[in-house]
Amino acid sequence: MPSPKIDLRRLAQFVAVAELGSFTRAAATLHLSQQALSSAVRALENDVGADLFTRDGRRISLTTAGRTLLAEGKPLLAAARTVAEHVRQTEAAAQAHYVIGHTPALSGAEAYALIEPAVTAYPSTSFTLRQLYPDALTDAVFDGTVQLGLRRGVVPTPELATAVIGYHRVRVAFVDSHPLAARESVDITELAREQVALWAPPGTSYYSDFLMGACRRAGFEPDYVVSRVQGAATVAAPLTTGGIAFVTAAAGPTMNGRVQVVDLTPPLLVPVQALWQRHTLSAIRDRILEGLG
Repeated sequence: MPSPKIDLRRLAQFVAVAELGSFTRAAATLHLSQQALSSAVRALENDVGADLFTRDGRRISLTTAGRTLLAEGKPLLAAARTVAEHVRQTEAAAQAHYVIGHTPALSGAEAYALIEPAVTAYPSTSFTLRQLYPDALTDAVFDGTVQLGLRRGVVPTPELATAVIGYHRVRVAFVDSHPLAARESVDITELAREQVALWAPPGTSYYSDFLMGACRRAGFEPDYVVSRVQGAATVAAPLTTGGIAFVTAAAGPTMNGRVQVVDLTPPLLVPVQALWQRHTLSAIRDRILEGLG
């Protein structure tokens, strides 16, 4: 029995129908006749040997096979676009350009430290670091405008390949006048009456949930406030909120001495997760991951 084959153009047309939920709307979006689009999807069904839609008059719904193809097909299309762009750059003898996105929870210095093995190994490659919020980061990795994403925490993302590539030690930042700011270390239980500055409410951010969970395991329900200055260095939060902040900066004074970063006990480590397009190869990405193993 011959192996199933997938035509990428037909696959893209199927994805459009599946996402729009209508052959009529998809045909208009793709600038095709509805008959041509229906024929293409029928041909794709023949190619894969499975019905992709259940049809009830003008109403359609995905079959189990259709849901599987949608989930697996979108990353395949994204990878195909990336491969085509790599080939185009090679033909044009363009300088290699690698874009790394990172969420605000990771500082630019931390992101650079993570990619430094590749920066050193590929001196002819141009690297760009971009700060993006989590939703924008995953979208940018998926559409290929960012080659590698870095974020705090471990979040399932079926459409992308992911791996935990390192851990950073969490510390606590206080305004310099805080009674605990002069300490070399503080136990997490000593923070029970403090207000914690977050960059996103619990339930909307893995990092916020991670920090709140650490407090709860220590035996207290943390009070929190969401910072009104987004995208700034995490160590600035005590200045803008009046609360304390969990940070991954080095211990000691920062923000011109107005903030003190103090070690936290017991030690708390937060993971860094990398994200990239499935079905793609990258020696630069491999070097970054190898350098962190």
